[in-house]
Amino acid sequence: MAGRAARGGVRSLEAFDFGSTADIIQLIPQDLFAELCERIIQHLNCQIPGVNTVELCQKFQAAGVEMNVADLAKIINVVSFLFSTAAKNNLSVEELSTGMGNAINMLPKHAVQVIRHLWNEKGSSISVSEDARNMATMGQVIDIQWKLGMAVSSDSCRSLKYPYITITLKVAQPSGQIMSKCLEMTIPQFQDFFRHFKDMAAVLETV
Repeated sequence: MAGRAARGGVRSLEAFDFGSTADIIQLIPQDLFAELCERIIQHLNCQIPGVNTVELCQKFQAAGVEMNVADLAKIINVVSFLFSTAAKNNLSVEELSTGMGNAINMLPKHAVQVIRHLWNEKGSSISVSEDARNMATMGQVIDIQWKLGMAVSSDSCRSLKYPYITITLKVAQPSGQIMSKCLEMTIPQFQDFFRHFKDMAAVLETV
């Protein structure tokens, strides 16, 4: 049963372009890769809402690792898939290594060591929280920031001088990545937006 599930996992990894992702992992020092995997496990255990790809990418770059946010997102997807597949099928460390076969062998040695070590220490805890995680199919808002600005010019008009609101939503995706979404609204648009929130709050108070 575990073997069939693992083989299915290998086929699914092809959708993540696993070969090129393994090449990117090769660039990451063992301690930084271990930190990344720790954060992924924390997300799978619902201890944190997601992995902040921008923050972590900046840390990697400061350490001399040439990487962008898109590359890091690929790694998070692959490692999350490996851990979650192993959790859903209750794979042991050896079953994880042998079942994923060629996929694991494509990873650099230091990455395999990290994955085996963390799975041996914390794999059982992931299996406990996996059902709850699978229920989350939508992003989770974890922070909202806003600021008031003033538009002073545009290509078609030298002086506009109208106020606007910029709202930044920090969203934890089901994949584990934390993304920022920005909205820009005029004051009337923001007032209408605010009225909708007041309506939702009023409905929630009746529940």
